[in-house]
Amino acid sequence: MIYFDNSATTFPSDRVRAVISDMMKDEYSGNPGSLHKLGVSADKAYGETQAKVAKLLGASSDEIIFTSCATEGANTAIRGFMSRNSRAGRRVISTRTEHKASLECLSLLEKSGYEVVYLPVGRDGKPDLSELEKALTEEKTALFCFTLVNNETGSILPLDQIVSMRNKLSPDTKIYLDAVQALGKMPIDLHKMNVDMCSFSGHKIHSVKGTGVLYVKNGVRIDPLILGGGQQKGMRSGTQSLLLAKAFEAALEEAVETMDDSHGNAAKINEYLRKELAERKAVILSPEDALPYVLNVSFEGFESETMLHCLEIYDIFVSTVSACSSKAKKVSYVLLESGVDRKTAANAVRLSFSRYNSMEEAEQFIQKVDVIYDLYAVRK
Repeated sequence: MIYFDNSATTFPSDRVRAVISDMMKDEYSGNPGSLHKLGVSADKAYGETQAKVAKLLGASSDEIIFTSCATEGANTAIRGFMSRNSRAGRRVISTRTEHKASLECLSLLEKSGYEVVYLPVGRDGKPDLSELEKALTEEKTALFCFTLVNNETGSILPLDQIVSMRNKLSPDTKIYLDAVQALGKMPIDLHKMNVDMCSFSGHKIHSVKGTGVLYVKNGVRIDPLILGGGQQKGMRSGTQSLLLAKAFEAALEEAVETMDDSHGNAAKINEYLRKELAERKAVILSPEDALPYVLNVSFEGFESETMLHCLEIYDIFVSTVSACSSKAKKVSYVLLESGVDRKTAANAVRLSFSRYNSMEEAEQFIQKVDVIYDLYAVRK
């Protein structure tokens, strides 16, 4: 099997599987809210995990909230900030290439009377900063909502420039960042990045589904999305899962430890595939400076879903659009908003890599693409 769909999800690493197995023991199964020794022990371990994750992300432990996923994090941050901070303004600046988790929150805000300014995005996947500057001088803005690494193209947000512009023109504006595809693949130091809220997902870094983290900078006040017993300082009620928190910690620690080697490996695979696919008249849609873990490519003569299923015959797994939108069978809105013509976008396939992929797999992928094209040419 060749699995090139790691932006959709990754398989749990051996270290994560071992941690989960260990956490299933009775001694770790107490409720962190209970007063007996099992509860006290679980609460202590939960706090230690929170502190470790915070350190790995360049944050303070009281700024870390464990969630079920990045979608929950996006909803909590975007909706929670706007509902809590009415004096900050009723305006949000974003783009139409954000993940659906953010876009649906923004759509809900618009229906509730908030204004959302969507910046145009170029072929490089980056928002037009001249339009951002213009928007900031027009009216008070409460929130920026951006993605650090686009999940379909790998385009990297010019965060430093955006933060600098915010600091100069609208210092009270807060920044929410979707960093799901960046986690474990590029350095993350939240305090140095100068963002106010940030969401992460565990199953994108070889943890399990159902694990996530939301960072909320000290001093930033938001309304919680989930109410109940007041766990996690009232920011996310519900019995804490030590097992899931430990799984996230193990995956993050492993991703950070292997980041340099993993990045180098992905870069080699990406470079090889760009060259080989371009020689076969495929159109490379990911920008040159994209994060190398994602490669979006359009195959001439093959609609994206057709190519996906042709590759699947050979146990090669890729994706078309984001996994959250794939069953709708639509052309990628990310590519269309980036200026890609509809015909090219309709033939686009996303390849996404992890540290477990190899050059041998990339070479086998190219071989099977050739086979598919030969078969197609014969039948045609």
